Amino acid sequence: MRPYELIKSKREGRALDPQDIREFIAAYTRGDVPDYQMSAMCMAVFFRGLNSGELGAWTQAMLESGEVLDLSETPGVKVDKHSTGGVGDKVSLSLAPLAAACGVPVPMISGRGLGHTGGTLDKLESIPGFRVDLSVADYRRLVREVGACLIGQTATLAPADKKLYALRDVTATVDCLPLIASSIMSKKLAEGIDALVLDVKTGSGAFMKRLEDSRALAKTMIGIGTAMKRKVTALITDMDQPLGRAVGNALEVIEAVDMLRGQAPEDYTEVTLALTAEMLVLGGKAATAQQAREQLKRAVDNGSALRKLKEIVQAQGGDPRAIDDSSRLPQARATSDVLAPSHGFVTGIDTEGVGLAAVALGAGRQRVDSLIDPAVGFTLLRKVGEPVKAGEPVVRVHYNNEGPLKDVKERLLAAYRFGPQAPAPRPLIVERLE
Repeated sequence: MRPYELIKSKREGRALDPQDIREFIAAYTRGDVPDYQMSAMCMAVFFRGLNSGELGAWTQAMLESGEVLDLSETPGVKVDKHSTGGVGDKVSLSLAPLAAACGVPVPMISGRGLGHTGGTLDKLESIPGFRVDLSVADYRRLVREVGACLIGQTATLAPADKKLYALRDVTATVDCLPLIASSIMSKKLAEGIDALVLDVKTGSGAFMKRLEDSRALAKTMIGIGTAMKRKVTALITDMDQPLGRAVGNALEVIEAVDMLRGQAPEDYTEVTLALTAEMLVLGGKAATAQQAREQLKRAVDNGSALRKLKEIVQAQGGDPRAIDDSSRLPQARATSDVLAPSHGFVTGIDTEGVGLAAVALGAGRQRVDSLIDPAVGFTLLRKVGEPVKAGEPVVRVHYNNEGPLKDVKERLLAAYRFGPQAPAPRPLIVERLE
């Protein structure tokens, strides 16, 4: 297998031999194929795609680049959820304790911010002391004893994907259907799950902005899961505006805690409940989504979901007091408001633009080695369909460094659209596939 010939072959649109794909990814994992050649291959795949045979080989090679975990010592059906990424998407922070509180074991290997989207690991690490770099042994133990564990990829779990994930972020190959599907499924299948719920975003803040592309991605991942004998359900959910009102790592932790208290924004609450209900059904804890929702409501009302979150935080080295006292989370030193230019309604939000503004503020990464400021971010005071008056605040910016503030506020104002009439509401749950 010669990397140059393989890259050229894919660039010219020819199908690659599955064995060559496996050797190429194995060589990349070892370091024998350098980043610049993998970058060229990713760009070739971006434009030429992978057929089903190539995609299966690519995913299998990513999966087998490291250890595939066995969680059979944990009783029950192990179920995880994966989101394709959005702005303000803190669902995992509330979903994992909710599902675990209802008896579904949740082994969750998550990622960091990618492009304009936030990352679950970055949000968790804004909780003082929280560790996402646990060993595989600790991961197994916490899934068994606590009922959930949320970690990042270890050196032994899908190491090819770990390398590739960071590379795609800085080479404009994030929004590529086969690379997204293989990344997600190789990582998820390596973590020891029996079933998976997919949250495939669609809209201006999603990597797949058109519904037909989101549907194609969902079907591709379901196909990979089915071929590997896993139960997979997908919900296509709206990302045409940020989810909830908080954007930024510590700010999103606060909103996730609010959700477990029954006090979060309606859209974030609904998406979280819909996805967690699917997990309970796949996990055999409820016969229908309606029965699952009743269980979830009880877990919120009786406080067991919030207690489970504190248990997870403590088990992973974090300070559980930060869940009850948000002042223990990182705090921005100042705020500044973006003001509405006219009377009327918010008619639309360029959600990707909001995500890029968060990156510019320091809440996300502009480079692989960029440091994140966990305290900074936005509170969306007005969302699509809500009335505004001229001079009224629509977004509150939480910042530490004044340097990027002017640019960030200009980006946010440019992302908002205003008009004389409220638009028709979009459905939050667009479609369900299995």
